[in-house]
Amino acid sequence: MTPIRISFSSLRDSRWNEFGVRFALGGAVTAFAGLVSSYYGASVGGLFLAVPAILCASATLIEKHEIRRKREAGLRGVRRGREAAALDASGASLGAIGLLAFAGVFFVLVETSVAAAFIGASLAWLFVSVAAWYVWRRTRLSRRRPVKGRGWCLRHPRVD
Repeated sequence: MTPIRISFSSLRDSRWNEFGVRFALGGAVTAFAGLVSSYYGASVGGLFLAVPAILCASATLIEKHEIRRKREAGLRGVRRGREAAALDASGASLGAIGLLAFAGVFFVLVETSVAAAFIGASLAWLFVSVAAWYVWRRTRLSRRRPVKGRGWCLRHPRVD
């Protein structure tokens, strides 16, 4: 299994205007959550703040980057771009599961101590997010099957 690691190489592929798009869409999602909160209350508005604010911008930019890389290599890259964006969305979903754990633990502990609630909720988020990633990774690898003459794949025997 591949260990979790940080890679800053994708920062070189991004342009400054793409960071602006992420900032603007993230701000728009946050402002929308504020509007919902002002109309329906903080408990409903807080649910919208759990939406990964830059997911919509990141998914489109990741797809665009992958398509550009594949085109530079002489391929279309459309399928690869969509799969890369889908993988990013999967990671956001796993993080959202961790956010649910954070909210639950914080709700239970906040009456006793705010500091303990933050520490416990943060540990719960970390544990649940990593456990969700591990389960997702194991189930994803168990679905792989060899394809004659083409290596390993999940569903599509053709590499784009």
